[in-house]
Amino acid sequence: MIEDIDSDVFVRIRTDLLVVGDSIMTDRHHASNGNYEDTDPQNQIGGIIPAFSLSGWLRHGMEKVVQKRGGTACHPGEANANFRKDGVYNRDLDAGYHPKGECLDDDDGTGCVILDLFGGFENRPGKVMRRPIKFSPVRSSVDYTRGQAEGHYRRLNRNVVSRNKHDNREPLRNAELDAVGNLDGSWHLSFRETKPEFVALLAEAIEYLNAHNTEFIHQLGGARNFGGGIVDCELVNPLYEEHEFRRVFDRSKDSTHKMGKKDEKWETEYLPEFQAALAERVEEV
Repeated sequence: MIEDIDSDVFVRIRTDLLVVGDSIMTDRHHASNGNYEDTDPQNQIGGIIPAFSLSGWLRHGMEKVVQKRGGTACHPGEANANFRKDGVYNRDLDAGYHPKGECLDDDDGTGCVILDLFGGFENRPGKVMRRPIKFSPVRSSVDYTRGQAEGHYRRLNRNVVSRNKHDNREPLRNAELDAVGNLDGSWHLSFRETKPEFVALLAEAIEYLNAHNTEFIHQLGGARNFGGGIVDCELVNPLYEEHEFRRVFDRSKDSTHKMGKKDEKWETEYLPEFQAALAERVEEV
């Protein structure tokens, strides 16, 4: 059944506010004609959300799925366990991780499913490619089939003020944050090799992250204490054809009867078989 799944899959991501730690790349120099004011609510600036924070968020969800199934995940840190904070590595090992690369002793040398997907040990490439999300405030310019999103770029300003009443809340310093508001679009992921356990792990991780999206540790990006990074997410049914995929993001249209049939087929036939492969893979390590 894995032959019916394309190597490209899409995750729908919706959030009111996203502030990522590796900053946002904008095209303001093209759109503003030299007159861009970052505080202007009418600006039409688009840009790119880098995949680094997105990747870490997804990996964290996948690790939790593996751990909930009774397995351990490859440690994401340095293989030599050289960390600045004493004891953090041992605490991670006790919390459901194994030393990075230890799982490569298996018969086929692919390691655990996390290492197989994300790579990163001895220059091993991962089997899943995570692309950045290009966003635009103009909905008609967004191509969801290419992993793009509607989103509105803003630069936020925060004043840190004195608490001393004699200072009359005089600002001590100003902090600027690049943010994207009202984000709604798709995140494009590509498998270098499509395996049933990969698809099942992705589906379960996205479901887990969506169900726990208000928990601090499962939110996306920075500034999570300020309402940013609470993400609604779902895996778009991989059985959809392109016109059905576009319909998912068309606010004027509902799902068709044929799409409903494919949803049922995905839930009752495909996903259980893929989950069985994931269970077997987790038990092997």
